[in-house]
Amino acid sequence: MKMTDNTILITGGGSGIGRGLAEALHKLGNQVIIAGRGQKTLDETIAANPGMKSVTLDVSDPKSIQSFAAQVTKDFPTLNLIINNAGIMRPENLLEAPNYLSDAEAIVTTNLLGPIRLTAALLPTLQKQPRATIMNVSSGLAFVPLAMTPTYCATKAAIHSYTQSLRYQLKATKVEVVELIPPYVQTTLMGDQQAEDPRAMPLKEFIEEVMSLLKSQPDAKEVCVKTVYPLRFSAEQGQENYENFFNQFNDAMHS
Repeated sequence: MKMTDNTILITGGGSGIGRGLAEALHKLGNQVIIAGRGQKTLDETIAANPGMKSVTLDVSDPKSIQSFAAQVTKDFPTLNLIINNAGIMRPENLLEAPNYLSDAEAIVTTNLLGPIRLTAALLPTLQKQPRATIMNVSSGLAFVPLAMTPTYCATKAAIHSYTQSLRYQLKATKVEVVELIPPYVQTTLMGDQQAEDPRAMPLKEFIEEVMSLLKSQPDAKEVCVKTVYPLRFSAEQGQENYENFFNQFNDAMHS
């Protein structure tokens, strides 16, 4: 992944990790376009970053994705890098079925179908570029699920799997596929409490380490800050160790 002279689209780019990446890549001179549902959040972000652009997008709506893709490719024909970052995360009590199903369906539609649909809509444009990149944002929870958010974790595990298959199918093209695997980061993904949780990695530190990794490892297939290593590589320690870690992790997060 090259770091400059890009035209970059970032979904969920108005807040959290998306905004952090948008601002860091914008500072390198890239043309950055942020997308999201909240117009106020988008406006605040581009006002703070002159030259950055924004387009409204609801990644849960297939029709919105199609019209969005048509607009973006017309307005930004040199688009060569997309970061599928938009997502939602909600706790679910599986003992309360079927009350949680509306949340579960919304999470699947946003976190999994959204990136798949947007990638399909924009891939023809990416293939026209001299070089292009698709970055999918998964999570450390793709590898060790947080039991209180089962559908979120399942969608991130699916994104990891989908990204691997996408990379394999595109290996003979000029489009590279990268997976960004965040740990628990201080954002408002699960509300204001998460943004202040001392157990979470400060957003500024996360973005700085990610940018350093992207610069030092331009051919990396996965981008993992050190904080996410225990989650990402837990399964490699054997089944018994994994089960122990899974239980300890979930007990700690519930405390």
